[in-house]
Amino acid sequence: MLNTDIIQKEFPQAEGLKYLNHAAVAPWPKRTKDAVVAFAHENITYGASRYHLFNEKEDQLRRQLQVLINAPSINDIALLKNTSEALSVVAAGIKWKTGDNVVTSAEEFPSNWIPWDAQIVHGVSLKKVDIRNERPEQVLMDACDKRTRVLTVSSVQFSSGIRLDLEVLGDFCKANGILFCVDAIQSIGAHAMDVQKIQADLVMADGHKWMLGPEGLALFYSNAAIRDELNLYQYGWHMTSTPDDYDITSWQPATSAKRFEPGSNNLLGIHALSASLSLIEELGMAAIEKELAVKVSYLMDKLTKLDRVSLITPTNPRQRAGIVAFQVAGADLRELHKRLLEDRVICAYRGGAIRFSPHYYTSMQCLDNSLDVLSVNI
Repeated sequence: MLNTDIIQKEFPQAEGLKYLNHAAVAPWPKRTKDAVVAFAHENITYGASRYHLFNEKEDQLRRQLQVLINAPSINDIALLKNTSEALSVVAAGIKWKTGDNVVTSAEEFPSNWIPWDAQIVHGVSLKKVDIRNERPEQVLMDACDKRTRVLTVSSVQFSSGIRLDLEVLGDFCKANGILFCVDAIQSIGAHAMDVQKIQADLVMADGHKWMLGPEGLALFYSNAAIRDELNLYQYGWHMTSTPDDYDITSWQPATSAKRFEPGSNNLLGIHALSASLSLIEELGMAAIEKELAVKVSYLMDKLTKLDRVSLITPTNPRQRAGIVAFQVAGADLRELHKRLLEDRVICAYRGGAIRFSPHYYTSMQCLDNSLDVLSVNI
């Protein structure tokens, strides 16, 4: 059971606002705002004279992320600008051979197909498969062949809300010598992630959705066993094995995931995301996941009772996370989305559907009020 006192304190949102858009950009908790203010005060008052405190906070964030995804080591965690950068680091870093292919779903966010499609210059082809069926994992696995180098998927699809069984896919990739890459931006913070259990080689996720952090800072996990197989194409002082030695005349890349961080990191974002993750730690990921599932089930049940509404997101709890996507027969969904926004139901239009994405702290009253606005407008 979540601590309601903590939730009320941390999310003092504007009266009348019905925020159902965590799959896009999430509001911050109060503690995150406080951390940014404190960081600004530190800079105004002391400048960089206590820079060691900033380094300690960066190390703390890496440890928080390591625990959150159950990475084997803090050395497996890199801090990059966003999910797109992390995916580009992987796609551009693989030593491709002409005829290689990459398998993904046909409804990936552009971040998880453009970097792969760009490898056509190396003779690489991208296979996009339709996963809107009862066995999406099987369709993905069937699309792989002896020339498949990478299976890359979103843990949860941004438009339909389909959640894949990553353990099944990880087992398959391990057995067939295929790199397993997971864009986890739509699940980390909403659903438990264990990179060892799913046998992922690479996982990335920006913090501004379900982790309730800022834009401009992303987790990038790389399995130590394959890390040095990726060519580097970004260079700088920070990614060397001796980043504190500014007088070096030769260098080697760090053996840790820091090899993917060419320069100074986003310290403002680091302070903010660390604060946001401290709330997850305080409440517990298991409790958060359970509470979000209650909110999603409630929304889906109520939506199915509305005239002309049909769900796009699977009703099977094992195949969904925090996204609820639906259509309304005969309605202009773009116009409906506009009216919802005007009535302060903050949601999204994605993939030909309206997308509601509450979080664990979203009140039942907020859900009921949003459903009332929807029913009036359809």
